[in-house]
Formats: sequence, structure tokens, C-alpha cells
Amino acid sequence: MAEFLPAFEKMIRREGGYVLHTVAGDRGGQTYAGIARNAWPQWEAWRAIDDGDMPPAEVVRAFYQAQFWFSIHGDKITDQSIAETIFDFSVNGGVKTASILAQTIVGVTPDGKIGPKTLAAINAQNSEKFIMAYALAKIARYAAIVRRDRSQQKFLLGWVSRALEGVA
Repeated sequence: MAEFLPAFEKMIRREGGYVLHTVAGDRGGQTYAGIARNAWPQWEAWRAIDDGDMPPAEVVRAFYQAQFWFSIHGDKITDQSIAETIFDFSVNGGVKTASILAQTIVGVTPDGKIGPKTLAAINAQNSEKFIMAYALAKIARYAAIVRRDRSQQKFLLGWVSRALEGVA
């Protein structure tokens, strides 16, 4: 079964590490370690951050494990690289969107929730083929975002680069 910590370490590097920043045009607003304030305004660590204290790494890891890894049932996916790519995209694009793309790739009815049927289909996949198809689906999603909102174009190259990590 896939393990959370290796998936987390790869994802946190892609998110820029344990940094507090705001990027103009980013709909997530202020972020810390990739956690967007606009998406997660109730995260308990915002209070400490507002007081000038950065939360310990364990708090960040626990957040990602609870909100993303467990939501995609990463610990029930047999292939580490498949679990990592679904986890990473759930962080970047949302759990529901990441789940729908995975379900579409494996040929189950997409409902945005990874359950037993989806897990069985994911676990039956050839890892290389799944990762390639999933990367292409992510890129198509990013292109659709930019077509709808040209202000997001400045993020497209980074999104595509992130989607292609681990493909070759």
C-alpha cells in the first residue's frame, strides 16, 4: 500500500515548502506551505500565523493527511506513484476534481468520491499508463481554466510542469 510521507515530501516541495506568501492573481490568496487561506479559512494554524508564529511541520503534515490523503484513500492505493499523482493533484486541483479525473481514467462512473469500485479499478491499472493519462487529463483541465479566465494564464506553465513530473 502507498505511504503518505513520501507523497507528502514530494508535494510540499512542489508547493514551495514551508513559506508564507501571497501571489498576485492567485485565487487562493495568502498561502502557508501551500495551504490557501481562501480555501481553508478555518484552519487552526492561521491564528498562530497571524500572531507571527509559523506552525510546526507536524501540523502541516496532519492537515494534508486528513484533508487530502485520507480523502483519496491514498493508503489503500497499491501503487505509490499512482497514489502520489492523485494526492498531488487533489492538493492542487481539489479532492473532487482529482477523484473525477482518476475515475474517468479508470472507467468508473465519476462521482468525485473514491470508494471501493474506484479503488479496485485504480489498483488494477498499469502505473505508467495511468500516470500518463492522468497527466494529460490534468493538462486539459488547466487549459480549460485558462480558456475561461485569461488572468490565470500566468500559472499555466507551472501547472503543466507540475502535471508532467513523474511522467518520464
